[in-house]
Amino acid sequence: MSGQTYSWWSLFKNGLSHHRTWEPAWTRRPLQSGYDVVIIGGGGHGLATAYYLAKNHKAGRIAVLEKGYLGGGNTARNTTIVRSNYLWDEAALLYEHGMKLWEGLTEDLNFNVMFSQRGVFNLGHTLQDMRDIERRVNANRLQGVDAHVLTRDEVAEKIPQLDCSRRSRYPVLGASWQPRAGIAHHDAVARGFARAASRLGVDLIENCEVTGLDIQGGRVQGVQTSQGYVKAGRVGCVAAGHSSVLARMAGIRLPIESHPLQAFVSESMQRVIDTVIMSNAVHGYLSQSDKGELVIGAGIDSYLGYGQRGSPHVIDHTAAAIIELFPQFSRVRMNRQWGGIVDVSPDACPIISKTKVQGLYFNCGWGTGGFKATPGSGHVFAHTIANDRPHPLNEAFSIDRFHSGHLIDEHGAAAVAH
Repeated sequence: MSGQTYSWWSLFKNGLSHHRTWEPAWTRRPLQSGYDVVIIGGGGHGLATAYYLAKNHKAGRIAVLEKGYLGGGNTARNTTIVRSNYLWDEAALLYEHGMKLWEGLTEDLNFNVMFSQRGVFNLGHTLQDMRDIERRVNANRLQGVDAHVLTRDEVAEKIPQLDCSRRSRYPVLGASWQPRAGIAHHDAVARGFARAASRLGVDLIENCEVTGLDIQGGRVQGVQTSQGYVKAGRVGCVAAGHSSVLARMAGIRLPIESHPLQAFVSESMQRVIDTVIMSNAVHGYLSQSDKGELVIGAGIDSYLGYGQRGSPHVIDHTAAAIIELFPQFSRVRMNRQWGGIVDVSPDACPIISKTKVQGLYFNCGWGTGGFKATPGSGHVFAHTIANDRPHPLNEAFSIDRFHSGHLIDEHGAAAVAH
């Protein structure tokens, strides 16, 4: 491992030179003619995969190929929520694995990912909502995930800004609460994994679009890129909404659909919300960033596509939902809006799997829940690539489940986009 370690001493030392002597966060190396492992996709999941391949598996020469800039795709276009309170054992255990990695990630990467465990509330507005909340909380406790059922009065005490009056259009009857959940900073996560992977010798290649896969005799031999041909012993594809495009190059049809997912932030203001609030019934969710912006989102656009703008009516609906919960925010001005491209599988769970092509692996189908799984996803996918067999935590997420019928239906726990 090489490179400068971030510490109080390095901060003091570089301060003596007015911070003009800091080393680059990662080394920019030219694309080589061949690698032991090539990761396609330089977002959070791809960078995490490369990091754990180098750290845990000593997988030889590793490269991450990104068609734009590192962390510039969905990693930069989400609302940064981290939680693990999913219903079914397979999903909850995978996300809880990621949660445990989140809790030590800043120290592990020697980079502050700004992980803030401020808790996540899922509101219940009907008797059926509360039954579903109780079911999921009971399942979470059996899975070792921290979860609590709160009454309306307890919710009102913890979130005084929320309209919990009986006069509200969607009265709050209670909520589930995961105290260990929270948010992290998307850019810090991407940069932290990039820096850590680079220090372990991983080549990070930006502006390098993959245009073809070289497959001979049922085995991957390399990839064709906008910067030339690269031989590869193994190839891991982590390209989110464009995963089906890469799969088509290998003659594989993935059971995923790509949809735009929008979010927006308000003008900066004094701290008023210190947690994350979500509502399936009203269909919106809200947190407040460290800069004081209200970060707001809801569900995906219904149409398929690769556009990152989205439809105005989704923003109108989401703003109306938030005002139903927080009437005082009706005078807050929206600052900016963005969209990402999410890949949604039929059971709202990811595909982390080998394929029929030897040496070719796919990590996709995360839909709207990808960011929260970043370290856990990279950790188990690195194991799958290095050992040519799944990690016990992602064994159930094989692409073969769509043939066998062993689906993991998480539409309820994955609702309202996150």
